[in-house]
Amino acid sequence: MKRKLRINGHSHLLPYPEEIPQFMQDKGIFWVDKDRKFMLQKDWSRPVTDSSFFLNEKLEWMERFKIDHAVVLNLSQLYGNGLRVEEMKQALRFQNDFNAKIQHDHPSKFTCGFVVHPGFVRGALWEMERCVEELGMQLLCLPTHYMDTIGTWRCIFDEENEPIFELASKYNLAVEIHPYDGEKFIKLENTAWRFHLIWMLAQCADAYHFLTLNGYADKYPRMRTCFAHGGQLAQINLGRRIQGFDGRPDLFKGKVHPRKSVGHKNIFFDTLVHDTGSLELVVKNQGAKQVLVGLDDPYPLGEMESAPQSSYPGKILDLALERKIITQEQADAMWEDNVIQWLCGDDEAAKQKLVKRILGE
Repeated sequence: MKRKLRINGHSHLLPYPEEIPQFMQDKGIFWVDKDRKFMLQKDWSRPVTDSSFFLNEKLEWMERFKIDHAVVLNLSQLYGNGLRVEEMKQALRFQNDFNAKIQHDHPSKFTCGFVVHPGFVRGALWEMERCVEELGMQLLCLPTHYMDTIGTWRCIFDEENEPIFELASKYNLAVEIHPYDGEKFIKLENTAWRFHLIWMLAQCADAYHFLTLNGYADKYPRMRTCFAHGGQLAQINLGRRIQGFDGRPDLFKGKVHPRKSVGHKNIFFDTLVHDTGSLELVVKNQGAKQVLVGLDDPYPLGEMESAPQSSYPGKILDLALERKIITQEQADAMWEDNVIQWLCGDDEAAKQKLVKRILGE
């Protein structure tokens, strides 16, 4: 019987300080201090809370927790919102080239995503083409919200971005939707970590709202979308959205009923919801097949080993098994089959290729 793989579908990786080009620091875009203690931007810094933010330490961490493979997303700080066009292009290209190199150098350990800026659709399409055709990448990372060319904040599933989804579908891409930058457009003081604890989840729910209303899961059938952090508020919000759609049809002319997307085979959610009650809701709403393991390591809101949080990677699935929320078979699928399904879709050859790559065959 073949061994069950453990694939982490939501991971992050920082470049070592010396790998980040000088222009990134000169322009205040993003850098890491020489002692690897802080990640920085102009007027912003955040402590590096775990050594596994970096490659060699990440590999050791994965070994320790028996994680065979990790899906590395882009760094949220590199969505490029509010940067001048040339700086944005250089910053995103750096991120994409860095991730491509990680995947190329460690194919059995990492599948890496690439990022584009939807405010500049034509440039985004060119970069998608480069990342897929030249760099061999299959995962597109998009923010829930972005700033357009006239400084207006918009949802990623705006109709203006349909060319991006069309190309993603043509290329059979997996897409990751991740929130960030809430404090730039939600007019509240940035205190008590409110943007990470509350508004990020609302940003995901907002993006899910428009993905479903626009019927994109059916319109672009070879694009598979995964929402970070379990799309947590989108789950508890389902009934309100359905009632709103039915109660005020005048506000939804030409839109698709929210029910149509519930449990859709092309919409996935990761397990990073922090409690079994929330996980149970995701599973009940969407079906266990649409849920994949995402640890969000090595951030402190990820599933890291931590005494104060009484946590370790994979804990939520262990608790869900204990409480009979999921079966062992479903848990195994969340670690392996569901992640592979999100990454490859119905392309059996791509699935086999990915498994062989992970097993180093």
